[in-house]
Amino acid sequence: MTRLAQTLGLTEFQTEIVSTVRKFVDKEVIPTAQELDHSDTYPQAIVDQMKDMGLFGLMIPEEYGGLGESLLTYALCVEELARGWMSVSGVINTHFIVAYMIRQHGTDAQKQNYLPRMATGETRGAFSMSEPELGSDVAAIRTRAKKNADGTYTIDGQKMWLTNGGSSTLVAALVRTDEGADKPHRNLTAFLVEKPTGFGEVVPGLTIPGKLDKLGYKGIDTTELIFDGYRASADDVLGGVTGQGFFQMMDGVEVGRVNVSARACGVGIRAFELAVRYAQQRETFGKPIAEHQAVAFQLAEMATKVEAAHLMMVNAARLKDSGERNDVAAGMAKYLASEFCSEVTQQSFRIHGGYGYSKEYEIERLMRDAPFLLIGEGTSEIQKNIISKRLLSDYRV
Repeated sequence: MTRLAQTLGLTEFQTEIVSTVRKFVDKEVIPTAQELDHSDTYPQAIVDQMKDMGLFGLMIPEEYGGLGESLLTYALCVEELARGWMSVSGVINTHFIVAYMIRQHGTDAQKQNYLPRMATGETRGAFSMSEPELGSDVAAIRTRAKKNADGTYTIDGQKMWLTNGGSSTLVAALVRTDEGADKPHRNLTAFLVEKPTGFGEVVPGLTIPGKLDKLGYKGIDTTELIFDGYRASADDVLGGVTGQGFFQMMDGVEVGRVNVSARACGVGIRAFELAVRYAQQRETFGKPIAEHQAVAFQLAEMATKVEAAHLMMVNAARLKDSGERNDVAAGMAKYLASEFCSEVTQQSFRIHGGYGYSKEYEIERLMRDAPFLLIGEGTSEIQKNIISKRLLSDYRV
């Protein structure tokens, strides 16, 4: 059992499922992660086992075939999965955000149609906001849905950085509609786009060009998505009302930031585990390097950062579960956890010395994965912008 990052006050079921995921990671994920990462191979066998465990329906209500668990339970499971291999946690991240958005904002028909299939993993979700010429400036989205005389919509434009773009079968895409609102973000609408897996023109007017080659985050597919005369029905509008997409997506991103925090905690925990083990095995000047104060102090710093990040992640998840506003807590957790993850991973790399630069050692993979967490679901600068605005409002003179 991981000695750091323990969580008090869990139910018996929460403790059991987190323990089950941890054992699964130790047995099935960690032994195969290096090979799959280096060959950039999709972890299909691992994903199939995750389906059998019910992880795709973890937060989907029981009435739709899911486990009906909390965001905290989900985040703790993600932390364990990322400890094994960050890409595995990425397989369910966008799926979870889309399922959450449908659960919170979908029509009854949309919930009945999608959630039972998402709970089993038969339908797999992907989440699309970014475009090639914009990142965090969501209100500047150019992809447009034009309403036709028969009530359908024609969508044209290009989306970017679509995680699980090729392997998903349902995409929640944020596009611009003609609402006539004076504020740009009120002219955005979320569409639910069903498609088959694969690349190329997967349905008329919708193309997934292929996988983008990345520094890390291997195995999982990251793609573009191109709309060229794609026809969507009015029933594909999330919640059935246009102009609400920005608020729906931001709700999804808020829980997504807790997810990224959990992934950062998992990667940080694994980096510490590797460092503390190696430091006790590697000897210099007649004793293990862990007994040299310079290394021992680094281990102390790393452990403290891992613990602090975990506590902030747990607090943000519990706050969201309580129904309270958690944008600041989620932003703080995502900011701190991602930054600490990067620092802890680098410290572990330094402790490994020359071996950390070898692809035979696991820390090399963590060094390539950790930077993604600094930018995923909003950069550290975006988090600080969110945090500071709320602070200046709450502490206004």
